[in-house]
Amino acid sequence: QVQLVESGGGLVQTGGSLRLSCAASGRTISRYTMGWFRQAPGKEREFVASITWSTYYADSVKGRFTISRDNARNTVFLQLNSLKPDDTAVYYCAAQYSLGPYTRSDEYTYWGQGTQVTVSS
Repeated sequence: QVQLVESGGGLVQTGGSLRLSCAASGRTISRYTMGWFRQAPGKEREFVASITWSTYYADSVKGRFTISRDNARNTVFLQLNSLKPDDTAVYYCAAQYSLGPYTRSDEYTYWGQGTQVTVSS
């Protein structure tokens, strides 16, 4: 019902910034909780941030990352600042048609394919 495509990942140095985008199609996302998760090699997928009419962040990224949405463009963004090597992971966009905040991956129905973020030392 909802297709999600992430973009904007890449290789950056420690302290650098990236802006990830999640373009949604099929349905308007204005009434969806939208989330960002990440998964590093050998680790569980972990919550990063979510947004409805307000935002919610994991403690590990609070103050460094910013989630936002542009409902007119049907797009969600994740601004990553002050990046650290520990931020290296595949970042996934997710959507759920209900009210969050949701911090678990099994609370989301729709997922994108992921975009790789690599932070070098």
